[in-house]
Amino acid sequence: MGRYDFRALRVRQSAKQLFDNRKITALPPWYEVVGNIPPAETLVRPVMRTPRTKGTKKPSRMFQPMPIKYPEDKLRSEFFGDHPWELARPRIILEDNGNDAKGWDWSRIVQPGKKLDGESVVQRQLWLMQNDNLTKEAAYDQARREFYHHRHLEDVQRRVAKEEALATGAYFGKGVLEIGMELEDQAYENWKAWAQKQIDIEKQNREQLYSGPVEKPDGAGLDDEELDEALDKMEDAIPAGGQGAIGGAAIHP
Repeated sequence: MGRYDFRALRVRQSAKQLFDNRKITALPPWYEVVGNIPPAETLVRPVMRTPRTKGTKKPSRMFQPMPIKYPEDKLRSEFFGDHPWELARPRIILEDNGNDAKGWDWSRIVQPGKKLDGESVVQRQLWLMQNDNLTKEAAYDQARREFYHHRHLEDVQRRVAKEEALATGAYFGKGVLEIGMELEDQAYENWKAWAQKQIDIEKQNREQLYSGPVEKPDGAGLDDEELDEALDKMEDAIPAGGQGAIGGAAIHP
């Protein structure tokens, strides 16, 4: 019993043997597909992270994948590190036959059928380093100047097209920035109302904590007529002359 399961790789071979021995009359519909796209092979050993004890052997690296590096990897990381918002731009990765890059000529940064993006700068810089013998920094500066120039032309073309459309009666709705600002203002107003409500609740809790519950005074819930009757009854109960002062120092003329 082996350590790895190779039965998935032998399915196509088994089907071919059955067809050759006339056990089945026709090959399965997936026969050609499995031949073009074979199943995945799990032959990568996990890296040992536990400390090895004395006497144990170091794990073999035979089944570990080899590191794959390309010369433009560092150029790509440097450009997108300086221009992180270029990663937010939509990109088209659909190709007709998968060999579109073989027909591109990076002696110029603009390629037919390819949208100008950060990858254009990377490939243009690499071409300048390999063909014009420029240094990495000089090739980067030249590729960026060409990139900025063509991006500026795209912005001018876009603004002119919008002005022509407006002149002929076209109507454009709110832009992405305007919609974003409105949503941000709405969220801020909602937060401000919530914060004011929380402040009022906290203030009420503090007042009840230090002064106790607030009771309504007598007569606060009476209407005008009931309040007048109550005042009349109170006046009848009070003596006409009032009550004289008791005690105190004598007053000399």
